[in-house]
Amino acid sequence: RPGLALCAGCGGRIQDPFLLRVSPDLEWHVACLKCAECGQPLDETCTCFLRDGKAYCKRDYSRLFGIKCAQCRAAFSSSDLVMRARDHVYHLECFRCAACGRQLLPGDQFCLRERDLLCRADHGPTPDGPNTRGPRSP
Repeated sequence: RPGLALCAGCGGRIQDPFLLRVSPDLEWHVACLKCAECGQPLDETCTCFLRDGKAYCKRDYSRLFGIKCAQCRAAFSSSDLVMRARDHVYHLECFRCAACGRQLLPGDQFCLRERDLLCRADHGPTPDGPNTRGPRSP
């Protein structure tokens, strides 16, 4: 549909012989589809992610919007195994007692106080009673 489409990037008519379609309803001039963060061209050879009408390369989308480890604040890769405590997600190596540094393993009892993980030996009595909940891992 050259000449009929409007570019989602610049708003101008796309009269070029080629256009890039991202999702069913957004079309771009080839030159206008760039990462909103780093400016990398996003063409048919590059994965494109959309958020709030802006396009991002995979690296910047993950950095800006991806889930990050509650301890080290680094992003997760698709191959990372994780540990969860309430709404927090951790790398396996980051899932450690804040007091003694011992790595907490599946089945270990722990307490989560604000952002700090505490092993059973270091947390003492919990406000919720003597029963603590162990970590969940997907």
